[in-house]
This record gives sequence, C-alpha cells and structure tokens, in this order.
Amino acid sequence: MGTQRNGFKRESFILSVDVGTTSIRCHVYDKEAKIRGSCSTKVVLLYPEDGHVEIEPEALWKGFITVVTGAVQDAGIQMRQIEALGISTQRATFTTWDRRTGVPFHNFITWQDRRAAELVKSWNRSCTMKAIHGVMKALYFLTRQKRCLAASLIVFSTQQVTMRLLWVLQHYKQIRQAASEGICCFGTIDTWLLFKLTKGRVHATDYSNASSTGIFDSYQMCWSEFLCSLMSIPLSILPTVENTNHDFGGTDMSIFGESIPIRSLVADQQAAMFGECCFNVGDVKITMGTGTFMDINTGCKPHTSVAGLYPLVGWKIGAEVVYLAEGNAADTGTAIKWAQELDLFENVKETSALAYSVSGSGGVCFVPSFSGLQAPLNDPKACASFMGLKPSTTKCHLVRAILESIVFRNKQLYETMLRETRIPVTKIRMDGGVSSNDFVMQLTADLFGHKVARPQHCEMSCLGAAYVAGLAVGFWKSKEELKKLQTTDKVFLPRGTSKDQEYCSLLHSWERALRRSMDWYKT
Repeated sequence: MGTQRNGFKRESFILSVDVGTTSIRCHVYDKEAKIRGSCSTKVVLLYPEDGHVEIEPEALWKGFITVVTGAVQDAGIQMRQIEALGISTQRATFTTWDRRTGVPFHNFITWQDRRAAELVKSWNRSCTMKAIHGVMKALYFLTRQKRCLAASLIVFSTQQVTMRLLWVLQHYKQIRQAASEGICCFGTIDTWLLFKLTKGRVHATDYSNASSTGIFDSYQMCWSEFLCSLMSIPLSILPTVENTNHDFGGTDMSIFGESIPIRSLVADQQAAMFGECCFNVGDVKITMGTGTFMDINTGCKPHTSVAGLYPLVGWKIGAEVVYLAEGNAADTGTAIKWAQELDLFENVKETSALAYSVSGSGGVCFVPSFSGLQAPLNDPKACASFMGLKPSTTKCHLVRAILESIVFRNKQLYETMLRETRIPVTKIRMDGGVSSNDFVMQLTADLFGHKVARPQHCEMSCLGAAYVAGLAVGFWKSKEELKKLQTTDKVFLPRGTSKDQEYCSLLHSWERALRRSMDWYKT
C-alpha cells in the first residue's frame, strides 16, 4: 500500500477521530492496527442554566483540527500519507445552522441536557400519545406484530433528540424562519463536522447516527415522516442518510493542505462494536465509561423491545445492514468519579485491591442512580443511595458495594437482553475506562456465567471508525483480516456455582435497595 515516488514506497495510514463526551481523541493507525501517533484535547461542557448542557461548535471544530494535526505530527508523517479519515461521535448531541453561511443558530445541545424535561412530561401525558398507544394496542391485538406492541409502550425521553429539537423550534423564531426558507440545517456532531470539513458541500449523516436520534424509523430505514409531522419538525432540515462507509467527499484543501477522503461516520457505541469485531449474531459488547452501554448483534432484523432496549442500526456497509439491541445504565463512571471526589480512593485500578481486601460488602448496598434508572426499570425519579450501613462499615466495604452495584446493573441489563432477544450469546467483549478494574471484570464473568474478554486498548470507538474507513479504501481487505488483528489483554472465566449462590442472596438484597430508591423525587 502507498504511493510510488522515485521507486520509493511510502507507508500509508488511516486516521480516526473520536469525539466523546469528555474528550476528542485522534489516532493514526498502521496496517497492523497499531497506534502510530495520537493527540487528544478536552471537550468543554457549558452549563448556561440549570439542566442545560452545551458545547460551543467553534470550540469543538478547533479541537478537531488540533487533534488531527497533532496526531499526524506525533506519528512523524505527512498528511498525504493518510489514506482515509474515519469519525466516531457521541450520539444525540445536535445543533442547527444556516446552510449558506455555516454559522450555527445555537450551541450544541448535548444528550445530557434536560431543558426539554417539561416538554417530555407533557407529551408523554398528552391525549395524542394516549391515542397513539390505544391505536397501537388495538393493532397489536389484531396483527400480533411485536412492533405494534412496542409502539403502544413508547415514551419520549430527554436523551433522544426529538424533544430537544422541538424545544429549539419552539424557542427560536429565527430557526423556524430559516426552516421555512429552506436554509436551516440540522445535524448531530458528525454532520456538523462533515459540513465544515467539506466547506458546506455535504449535509449528510450515516444510518448508525441517524438511528440514535429517535427521529429515524429503523424498520423503514428513513427519517420518520409520521413523527416529523406529529411534532411539526420540517423534513427539509434533516441531513441525507448514507451508508456508514459512504464516500462522504474529501476534506477541503484549505484545512489540512491535502484533501483526505472521509470514509466513515459512525456513532460511538456502534463504532466500539465494530472495533471489537462483534460481527456475528449474538456477539455482545459492553462499554463501561461514564455510563454502561450493552449491545448485542441481532443480525439483519431490528429487535422490537418492550422492556426499554433500543433497536439501533449498527452499521450499513454496502447492502448489508446490521442491527443492534442496546440497553444502558447511566451512572457507571459517574459513581466511581463521585467516590473518588469523596477521597475514598485515588485511582480506579486500586479500587480492585480495596474491594478484594474484604470478604464481602458487609451487608452494604449501593444504588447507582444519580440520573434515574434506565432499562428494565425505567424510573427517572430514583435516587442514588447507600443502604445497610453499620458502625463496623469501612471504606473498603463502601468501595466494594459501589463496584458490586455496577456489576449488578450489568447483570440486570444482561438478563433483560437474554430474555427479550432470545439470542444465544456467542462472545462478550468489555471495554471503556471501568473495564480496567479486575474486580468488576471477574464478578461480571461470575454472574453472567460466561467468559468475558478485555481488549489491550480501551478506545474501541476510534478503532471501529478506522476499521470501517480502512475497509472502504482497501487498506484492510476483509472482516476476517480485522479479527486477526484483534488483541486481548485478559480473559476472565466464571468461577462456578459456589460464587453464584453466594451472590444470589446479595443480588436479592440489592434489588430490595433498588426498589426503596425508586420514585424518590416527587417532581
């Protein structure tokens, strides 16, 4: 691979950027999928009002340019040695801008933002929603189609784009005006970056990002006209939806001095799934970062859930569409960071030793619900809590209870996934910052009764976006080749039945604690 210059073959590389919730990272990958150069910068979150969480678009754009140039410098190579660029991004964070000037109408409104909470509440209680639920129940009764049953239970949440976009359209006259004139663009982070990188030539997204917005119909594989007309969201503002490995065009020459082909846009959890080579039905990926995201490959059909698992498009490459079912728990890294700030420990790795230094949590249960409880309980009013404290409780007991609670939430999600999808699990790969904790990994293997593997590097979203882009330009030839490049740091095997019994009663206690923490906030 590479260009022939005066008989000298130049090595070529794939560049990949991951725009996360806390940082933007860029890696330069070689043929062996080894990182040859890296650069990262922080994402600055703004809190203009209580419950509002924003990112300034221009700051994000500058950060993107910084990490790309920095990683290429760090690798000691030239821009022209880059074969393709892949971009992975946090999901459901969006902005709107003027199609002619590229100037945003407002800051990015992130997936953590709660400004639309009242709107969500009023819509979920509305007669319209009651009518939709009623019609769908009747349709389910007549057709027995699980899709109708799921639609009869559907509710809006602030994490989806839908209500936050509706809020924007209600609050900014300028945006409504621009939309009526056909000059308003809506986009998640990938769409905005693509628009900037191509100097306004391309307004597009991919299926994985589109399916994460809540405005997309994963069954019809297009923006939901029904939802848009229901919410008065103008279809004209939405980007074109392309394949994950589409040729999105080249970066404008003025930006990096070379035009780099943009060959993948992919949402972060789906990218991590691809990076973990979870290409087969029944492959499971668990990312434990700020939150826990558990995804199972459900193959060529979207999974219809009644317990709050989300049917997503994993990726669409050529004619092949791969669907995932996803469950999430919001407060994995949050709980650990909170304990860290209380000085219970210094770094996450040492928590493993602290937890192992006691034989159990001494009857202490921790409920990790700083932002409510997600699937399968779906209670936004739950509170975080410690229960079962005694005078003999030590710091080690508290740390162990926090780590156990993370695994118990994993177990809940896993059980829901098995029960709902009825797909036999083939393999489990765990990544994200919290996966560096051996105690969490081992206990997960024990409670799942399945071996779990941890990769050597935890930044799987970046690798996944690189893999998709690399396959698109022939840098790597096949998925089989990618599987051969996979590295594993450690495999954790379940330790058998005695552990199961020991944890069975603990799980029951924890579930009692969970129930007592529910419906705490009476807002």
